[in-house]
Amino acid sequence: MEDPDDSCPEEIPGVKEALKNNDTAGAAKRIKEYLEKQTNVSLNIAITGESGAGKSTFINAFRGIKNRDEGAAPTGVTETMSEVTPYPHPDNPNVTLWDLPGIGTKDFPARKYLKLVGFDKYDFFLIISDTRFRENDVKLAQKIKKMKRNFYFVRSKIDNDIRAEESVSDSSKMNLIVLTCFLCDAGLKDLGIESPRVFLMSSFQLHKFDFSLLQETLERELPKDKRDTLLYVMPNVNPDVISKKKKL
Repeated sequence: MEDPDDSCPEEIPGVKEALKNNDTAGAAKRIKEYLEKQTNVSLNIAITGESGAGKSTFINAFRGIKNRDEGAAPTGVTETMSEVTPYPHPDNPNVTLWDLPGIGTKDFPARKYLKLVGFDKYDFFLIISDTRFRENDVKLAQKIKKMKRNFYFVRSKIDNDIRAEESVSDSSKMNLIVLTCFLCDAGLKDLGIESPRVFLMSSFQLHKFDFSLLQETLERELPKDKRDTLLYVMPNVNPDVISKKKKL
């Protein structure tokens, strides 16, 4: 069943009744209150993975900024991170992407990881890898699941894999994408994840591959208020996102 607030302003509680009574000022007030409430909803997204996996580029792409823009997460840094770093979204500072140090390092051992990074403040986790997911990634996912929070695996830099096969046919490139997804799934299952959800992604080409699928998944699984907050700041990678934003 569709959520009553999903379709148009008239379905915001109190607006339809106000319009029936020709109370446009009352309807406008209800809409304004609703929008103000939405802009005050916080959304905290944890981004974790090994150094060099493409976390910073993903954070920048999600926030709609380029790697060299002011306020961008630094890229090309391969040394181990020693602290959790917040990156607010430029369109809504209540939406924050948190760049987390990789799990299993000296300063962030697996058994203390969630406590050290401040687990409770995150709404969901994106676990990023540019190759195969490793045992520590799975340990983290299992701990997150135990704490009843959602996590999603992101296989980054899929464009690099395709570029390496530039001389082959389009069908061969598609086979590579399917194979990469299969290997990620199989590897995670071997490590103990029963039904892994892996999204193949290029941070330089968000309109391709699985970014839209990730967005749709988050829409389904986030609470209503968080979902609208997320949708408002999502990159306009396809007409569906733009259409949904117009309804907010």
